[in-house]
Amino acid sequence: MAIRARITEGEFAPGSKLPSEAALCEQYEVSRNTLRRALDELAAEGLLVTQPGRGRTVVDGIEASHTPMPQYRSMAAELRALIESGELAPGDPLPSESALAERYGVARGTARHALAELEGAGLIESIHGKGRFVLDR
Repeated sequence: MAIRARITEGEFAPGSKLPSEAALCEQYEVSRNTLRRALDELAAEGLLVTQPGRGRTVVDGIEASHTPMPQYRSMAAELRALIESGELAPGDPLPSESALAERYGVARGTARHALAELEGAGLIESIHGKGRFVLDR
């Protein structure tokens, strides 16, 4: 993601405000919804903080050291624990992105990121049009 690179390379310095959503949408030629999903993901990773009415600010080193685990990682850890305990058995369906987003109070992109982490770990599989299911270990 280009914004992540600009943050990690220091172009958007710690403590600085990001440009407005409108400016970023124009710069990257994306819709506001697409931009917001990307910014929500960066916030979930602990790179940005959102201050209502003030915009988004790049997290500085002090804030970053006190930032809790990104939401998608804690979601993935909870789902992993359910799978490893057998509460979610091989072949069981996982909740949808929408259901997870509602349960955890996060954006669907954050839920999608958590599910992608589990898929990458070989714990679940996605079947197009059917959903995601626990794999046999």
